[in-house]
Amino acid sequence: MNTATAKALSSLYAHYDVTIRDPLWKDIHLSEPLKRIYLSPAVQKLGRIKQLGPTFHLYPGAVHTRLDHSLGVYHISYTILTNLLRQALSTGEETLLTEEGMRTFLCAALLHDIGHFPFAHSLKELPLRSHEAIAASLIEEDSQLHDAILDSGCSPALVAAIIDEGRLCEDPELLFYRSLLSGALDPDKLDYLNRDAFFCGVPYGMQDVSYITSKLMIYQGKPALPLHAEGSVEHLLFSKYLMYKNVYWHKSVRSATAMIKKALLCALTEGVLTAEDLYVLDDEQFFTLPDKLNYRPMELFSQVRNNIFLSCRHEQDFDGTRALDRRCTSLSERMGLEESLCQRLRSDFGYKGLESHQVVIDIPEPILFESDIPLIQNDGTAIPFDRANTVFSQDVGKVFTKNLRKTRIFTPPYVSKEAVERALEFC
Repeated sequence: MNTATAKALSSLYAHYDVTIRDPLWKDIHLSEPLKRIYLSPAVQKLGRIKQLGPTFHLYPGAVHTRLDHSLGVYHISYTILTNLLRQALSTGEETLLTEEGMRTFLCAALLHDIGHFPFAHSLKELPLRSHEAIAASLIEEDSQLHDAILDSGCSPALVAAIIDEGRLCEDPELLFYRSLLSGALDPDKLDYLNRDAFFCGVPYGMQDVSYITSKLMIYQGKPALPLHAEGSVEHLLFSKYLMYKNVYWHKSVRSATAMIKKALLCALTEGVLTAEDLYVLDDEQFFTLPDKLNYRPMELFSQVRNNIFLSCRHEQDFDGTRALDRRCTSLSERMGLEESLCQRLRSDFGYKGLESHQVVIDIPEPILFESDIPLIQNDGTAIPFDRANTVFSQDVGKVFTKNLRKTRIFTPPYVSKEAVERALEFC
């Protein structure tokens, strides 16, 4: 028996005796030092940020939070580590997992989303820092969190390096943890797909997490799966497609997120708001911005808060060769086109009271339905997922993307679809 591996596995059971009850995964076990990190203000703030933003207006149960999700990611990460160590013990092989490295990874899993602010995922186009970079800065600059991490026996700098891939890292163990936390079958996806489906009351996102976590292995320093487990990757990609189609990119959700994005883009462009103003907010503070800023476009915030969304008046599959879509890939050109549309609707179609912030063009970000996870054959060699016997060739992935990605124009409901379509011809 490899005594180092046995000792590492034993350490995962010996000190993780603080239990938190989760509706999805049931008992989640923390150590006392991790509990102190969990109770720090920077982490508890996540309990005041909804995981799915305005989606609860469509699916009323979707009021779960970033804190719930963070605990779930930690729990799945813990399960993966124990399974990897059991595998190493059963085969007698050496493992690159160390006690210190695992503590660091579990801390990173718990903290991976602390850089989130409301609607962060929906605002990636805007000139804002990534939530990973914000998380890394918080870990090093928030004294209470920094000290709690040190007290847990971890290096804040190494925790930050796992979360923020923009940071230089050459340690093989940390690079493995980084690829595990953000990869094809990472604990982040395994939690949010299951959790979001659970709270929305839909079946699409459910994954066989116990099977996946029991089959994950390490191959050349990266996560891998045996070839016979390829179906779990297909299942995840199908689930991702269905969740985007029915939940994340539902037309009503896109309207709400596009409205928020338009108001913030206007405010940032005109200097009414700075990026740093957003990073510290929770949901309640975020939606009180209209009360604090005397700025007309912020009425869109109030409308979203009150479940009043703009109506879709134009919809087409995104096509980068089409003039409209090509122009709208640039935020500045998109705003210019929105202004032109508004002017045309006012002057030619009688919508005198229409304001430019009420005309919103929405194009979701590119999305991929591919996986680069290695699949290990019986002889120990690996093949890429897209070379296995799977339906997810690159062409099929593109079909999924095309089916999901729509260019839409939203306006107040009193503006007719015909007027928008005709106005587009002159813009």
